[in-house]
Amino acid sequence: MTITDIAAEDRLRADFYNFLGLLLAGPPDQMVLDQCAGLSGDETDLGKTIGAMARVAKASKPQAVEREFNALFIGLGRGELLPYASYYLTGFLNEKPLAQLRNDMAARGITRAPNVYEPEDNIASLMEMMAGMIVGRFGEPASLEAQKTFWSKHIGPWAGHFFSDLEAAKNSVFYASVGSAGKVFMEIEREAFRMTAA
Repeated sequence: MTITDIAAEDRLRADFYNFLGLLLAGPPDQMVLDQCAGLSGDETDLGKTIGAMARVAKASKPQAVEREFNALFIGLGRGELLPYASYYLTGFLNEKPLAQLRNDMAARGITRAPNVYEPEDNIASLMEMMAGMIVGRFGEPASLEAQKTFWSKHIGPWAGHFFSDLEAAKNSVFYASVGSAGKVFMEIEREAFRMTAA
């Protein structure tokens, strides 16, 4: 399978994973906020959350969203949320889930970008890895079965909980809408993977 053979719905899935990864890796600048504001949803659950994100983005200023991002993820000492698989699954950072992820990354030829210093099990990196697997950024596009295995091990057990926490966090305004969209998208992925043959 080549990158041109990827089904349209898989390309859309990858785009949404990339989009979530971009928003969670750092605060969006005006250009990204403008792109968010230009999104349009439909009457599906995901479409409604995308429409809500567009409305919030339209009313948001980069400086305010940067303060929000810092309060949520950086803070003094630590942010309101710790967006790492290890933390959500064990209560501690840099634990077994990170080691397992690093093993799976090595097996798939995925390496951490040289300008990224966060542990690889952060939510932004995992969203980007999933997108890359779908479109073949790390070699051949991953089969649906390989995607399901990776998702079920590294994303499914905790990402929905993280996005719910992001949606409800006291410092969330713009990011509450990101949390809503991420939560619905994770539910869609969970159901789609559940329906694929085991």
